[in-house]
Amino acid sequence: MAKKRHGRKVERRPTLGLTMGDPAGIGPEVIAKALAGHEVVRLCRPLVIGSMPVMERTVKSLGLPLRLAAVKENEQLLGRQRLIPVLDPLERPLGRFSMGVATEETGAASVACITTAVRLAEAGSIQGMVTGPINKEAINLAGYHYPGHTELLADLTHSREVGMMIVGGPLKIMFVTTHLAIRNLPASLTPERVGLAIRLAHRALRDHFGIARPRIGVAALNPHAGEAGLFGDEEQQSILPAAREARRAGIQAGDPLPADTLFGKAVRGEYDGVVAMYHDQGLIPLKLMAFGKCVNLTVGIPIIRTSVDHGTAYDIAGRGLADPGSLVEAVRLAARLAARVRKTSQELRRN
Repeated sequence: MAKKRHGRKVERRPTLGLTMGDPAGIGPEVIAKALAGHEVVRLCRPLVIGSMPVMERTVKSLGLPLRLAAVKENEQLLGRQRLIPVLDPLERPLGRFSMGVATEETGAASVACITTAVRLAEAGSIQGMVTGPINKEAINLAGYHYPGHTELLADLTHSREVGMMIVGGPLKIMFVTTHLAIRNLPASLTPERVGLAIRLAHRALRDHFGIARPRIGVAALNPHAGEAGLFGDEEQQSILPAAREARRAGIQAGDPLPADTLFGKAVRGEYDGVVAMYHDQGLIPLKLMAFGKCVNLTVGIPIIRTSVDHGTAYDIAGRGLADPGSLVEAVRLAARLAARVRKTSQELRRN
């Protein structure tokens, strides 16, 4: 919150851009519900980046005590409580669309929100972005051929080494692969790809979470870590060489452990973070520990980006049933990371 300095109020809250996500999904709903509570506006100065008509309809349909105000990119954000600034990046209003249905128009709208938020973050107009869920089919229909936010953000920020970390409860998990068919998984686990995930996990734990020498657990792919090759050789061919190379570079990465052993150790605090080989390997324990409270953090891009850890939930879109808990957690983490960046910048200026 703002503190007084020499008779003037100094704003301590970061400005965070909240992207609407797919308008046919639950993104607008969870944003509106989160903003109707006290936590988000206590943590940050929110700027909703999305369709103004969609946000107005959402607020009205939910009966929320929110007042929205349209702003342009070069305007100062309005600071009055319950008056939420909305920046609409669309050249023309969305036409009629059905809730829970992927279309080219809704996909293009969700990408427009993301590209606008990236531009604002790179310019320093916002101190981070918190993204609502997008629909991969919809963005592909619109001509954006990405499997998800992470790859799109890598291109938009011209970043080469980028990965997805998901934080929930006591777990912080970096993924070697994400949206990949299981049948294609073994061939994708190269030492280079596993090594990149280990480096990104180390960077995130050190730079974002302030752990000077993070301990990183590395998951095996096969049962019993392959049992000396009886159940597969990915551990010996790809995962172990990557862990050893990371240790030579000064990173505290463990040898591959069976996932059923590793995650228990991580929950008990024996590791600061875990590298998972694939999507469900990491997300099953995460959601068991912190369902509805997990946060997606993009590592390796030059801006702060957190996100809800759920999809567009087309099956309940427009029904008022969505839980905003993950969005609130994503705002909390983005605000914390922004405060860390501000503190580091201040220390550098003093020195």
